[in-house]
Amino acid sequence: MTELTLLMRDESRPTERRAPLSPETAGKLIREGVAISVERSSRRVFGDEEYAAAGCALVPPGSWPDAPEDVYVVGLKELPDRPHLLRHRHIFFGHAYKDQPGSVNLLRRFTEGGGTLLDLESLVDERGRRVAAFGYWAGYVGAALAVLRHRGALVEPLTPTTRGELDKALAENAEPLRALVIGALGRCGSGAGDALVAAGAEVTRWDLAETENLDVAALLDHDVLVNAVLATGPIPPFVTTETLRRPRRLSVIADVTCDVGSPCHTLPIYDRTTTWQDPVLQRDGLDVIAIDNLPSLVPREATVDFAADLAPHLAVLDDSGVWRRAEAAFTAACASHDLHRKEDHA
Repeated sequence: MTELTLLMRDESRPTERRAPLSPETAGKLIREGVAISVERSSRRVFGDEEYAAAGCALVPPGSWPDAPEDVYVVGLKELPDRPHLLRHRHIFFGHAYKDQPGSVNLLRRFTEGGGTLLDLESLVDERGRRVAAFGYWAGYVGAALAVLRHRGALVEPLTPTTRGELDKALAENAEPLRALVIGALGRCGSGAGDALVAAGAEVTRWDLAETENLDVAALLDHDVLVNAVLATGPIPPFVTTETLRRPRRLSVIADVTCDVGSPCHTLPIYDRTTTWQDPVLQRDGLDVIAIDNLPSLVPREATVDFAADLAPHLAVLDDSGVWRRAEAAFTAACASHDLHRKEDHA
């Protein structure tokens, strides 16, 4: 039997602190017979020496393109532009299946290179439920930032912190506010709700039933809106530029979903994501926070939780319905754009 080999790459995004594996989960996989190499990183929340102590082999950052073809390259956020041709099986959040900007180019890099994208967003069980996600922490941080912005206490630029420090900030700046979470029953919505409760907010929770017949007046009668909806196809927008011309209490939106540029974008009042350096956009007197790696602001908690969910599935990479479904999603996405992997033409 061929030994399963993983290479955890260094993240190219300067503000990414998380990892798909913690040292603890990497060590457990190694004890189960999985070989793991880890690219050195100066930004990752866990130090290189912690992975080495767990039994991982340390390799230089950016060395994954030269790894043997049977290695699975594991990461979180976007790949660098080079090499253009991707020949490995990559596991990361590709954001390529909802016609996001750049998605066709990414899929083409895989098809022309003969590689495969096993998108972490497509790791689902037989009922279609995600098996590993950062959603709780995305919702928690997004809601916390929205509250702090509403109270004039958001410190810019943003820097990595902990849940304890966030909760302390929310408690120190406590004042009454009304907050709405859309998509309240999912992981993101749950995290958002917990942060808002920690802030002492009066929380309204909407999900499918409430968004089918959207009460725009009720939506606007909140101080803060947290959008935590996972849209898999186009749906009517929640807030538009026309909406913002109406009388409103609403002052801050945290868009945790960040589907900007996609047909699934439910908040077409803004057209770009925001950053740690510049976290807030202003639109018609409304503040919008749309950071697409929110959980990296609490990197330790987010990594520990995500890795604990992901690691058991990595142990069975070569023989699991979860991964077969992920590969089928990749194949379907390529076919929808008439892209075919190079071996398909052999």
